[in-house]
Amino acid sequence: MIPNAIKQEITLEDGRTITLETGKLAKQADGAVVVRMGDTMVMAAVVSNKEAKEGIDFLPLTVDYREKFSAGGRMPGGFIKREARPSDDEILVMRLVDRVLRPLFPTDYHAETQVMISLISWEPSVSPDALAGLAASAAIAVSDIPFNGPMSEVRVGRINGKLMINPSIEQMTESDLDMMIGATADSVVMVEGEMHEISEKEMLDAIAFAHEAIKVQVQAQLDLASQVAKSSIKREYSHETHDEALREKIMADLYDTVYGIAKGGHSKEDRSAAFKEARDTYMAENFSEEELAEKSDLIKTYYHEVEYHAMRNMILKDRQRLDGRKTDEIRPIWSEVDYLPSTHGSAIFTRGETQSLTTVTLGSKLDENRIDNVTFRGSERFYLHYNFPPFSTGEARPIRGTSRREIGHGNLAQRALKGMIPDDNYHTIRVVSDILESNGSSSMATVCAGTLALMDAGIKMKAPVSGIAMGLITDTKTGEFAVLSDILGDEDHLGDMDFKVTGTEKGITACQMDIKVTGLSYEILEQALNQAKDGRMHILGEMMKTLDAPRSEMKPHAPKLSVVKIPKEFIGMIIGPGGKNIQKLQLDTDTTITIEEEGEFGIVEISGTDAGKMERAIGRIKEIAFMPEVGDVFTGTVRSIQPYGAFVEIAPGTDGLLHISEIAHRRLEKVEEELTEGDKIEVKLIGKDDRGKLKLSRKALLDKPSKD
Repeated sequence: MIPNAIKQEITLEDGRTITLETGKLAKQADGAVVVRMGDTMVMAAVVSNKEAKEGIDFLPLTVDYREKFSAGGRMPGGFIKREARPSDDEILVMRLVDRVLRPLFPTDYHAETQVMISLISWEPSVSPDALAGLAASAAIAVSDIPFNGPMSEVRVGRINGKLMINPSIEQMTESDLDMMIGATADSVVMVEGEMHEISEKEMLDAIAFAHEAIKVQVQAQLDLASQVAKSSIKREYSHETHDEALREKIMADLYDTVYGIAKGGHSKEDRSAAFKEARDTYMAENFSEEELAEKSDLIKTYYHEVEYHAMRNMILKDRQRLDGRKTDEIRPIWSEVDYLPSTHGSAIFTRGETQSLTTVTLGSKLDENRIDNVTFRGSERFYLHYNFPPFSTGEARPIRGTSRREIGHGNLAQRALKGMIPDDNYHTIRVVSDILESNGSSSMATVCAGTLALMDAGIKMKAPVSGIAMGLITDTKTGEFAVLSDILGDEDHLGDMDFKVTGTEKGITACQMDIKVTGLSYEILEQALNQAKDGRMHILGEMMKTLDAPRSEMKPHAPKLSVVKIPKEFIGMIIGPGGKNIQKLQLDTDTTITIEEEGEFGIVEISGTDAGKMERAIGRIKEIAFMPEVGDVFTGTVRSIQPYGAFVEIAPGTDGLLHISEIAHRRLEKVEEELTEGDKIEVKLIGKDDRGKLKLSRKALLDKPSKD
């Protein structure tokens, strides 16, 4: 017997509906919900262990998102016909959901928790990533797992000046912004997106617009959960044991010492060493070995709380930061371009103790980043990779592939820069950022270094882009707050916000925001955005001192690229049987040639490093795909003579009729009065008949004799 599912419907402003359903699938999970919009269906299931593992003092949360190829009526490509490791796009969705869910669990809840989200049906007009967060939160809402939600995520687009929730994929092609916003009913928690140089006010309007829609989706989850008996009483747990007397003693004993270290304006390394020495000395002098064996973990936890409060109070009270800066002050910056002689473009960007070495490599269509996912099949001609090796933070640890963080940071930098690549660029561009030092905001250093490296490579960017990470310290009791420009790693870790903003002189191109406190006002967000703009402009000014415009020419060893448009009926002639013609042409001219059909034409792309050889390749292609236009002038060869005129070959395999009346201005009795076979003459194409035959004229190029 099919169980009766519990359903709840959400109606969007334009009349489209989203349906939440529970009670039919995955009933052994703690909570499971299917979200449907159109024919796109996303299922989320959550399980949380009843007890926490011993020694765990954090939330071991795993968020997993997978797209089933069957959802789109497809089979996986490659030899292994099953879904394997997640794609970059799937990992980015996991991060979007994780970043909103994680801060909403109780801070003392440490049971291992797993949220699994699957795309089980896909309609091409509905993007599943905008439904994943709603599905995950709804699954938790109908469970007995403690959670300070619900929350939801929506996509915001703007088409012809009008904001829209969860636009279709086709509508997004016309949108000048693409933002994902995650929030609870009373607080915005996460923002991420890319924009076409919008203003700070436009960005705030989009966030506020999204929040209103999210409030409706949150209420729908509460209404759904109210119909599920097990969700009414959340499970009891006790995952932490505290000693309040010990906590108060450590705070009283160490606060002044830690405050003094925090105010010392030390470097990251010196500050970390001083904090560690203060803690270790205190533990050694005040506790026996037996006490340390029993309470060492608690002591370290309470000492971390001392650091947390001392640093925050210092910033709010003295308006001084850990490295001695003012709240709106940017760290010292230096940069250099053309550092690596063999690359097509390179730059070093260093801000304080954060450094990126970024390279640009130019290629042809063959070098595109090909993507074969369930919801997207195509390629990227501009892509960016971000690497974060352990030595950048002075650590030695195993490297186990590309991390989710690296994929996320690289995607943010790519979105920040890609809109500034010129529309007439035909090169495939790969940007690689290697972080050599890190103390806060390495993704923004990647944006700055990426801009300089692109200009060093001779890419005619529409405008240079800079980026900055903003932080926030708040006191909920007094209402005091401090917005911090260009945050350090510790200010991110101990602060209330990490708000990355990139943009040109005209406006914002990308952003990523994570907020750790509830009830953050739009006034604070507005101040953060305006302060970020001032910081971006300062950083951009420092970058322009190194290189203020793209180089006029690409590096001599960089591949040059030309594009020739031909009628598609000539594509087969250029390729030849089994690719014989095109392979020989590439070998003879030392070039790389690709052809792509586009409507009624073939787009031929020729790349190489030798301009002369490229011209030879282009000339040969034009000979094969010869399409003369009326008005063109050619030097041709007289191939045959007839009583009514001569046939002139104007290109290999192409000839036209030069009528006797078009040979000279005077009247001719015979063609031979002016021409003989084999003569080289200049002719002009003056027309084509209904069958496409060419009509030539010689006299049109001759001076007309005077009447005298």
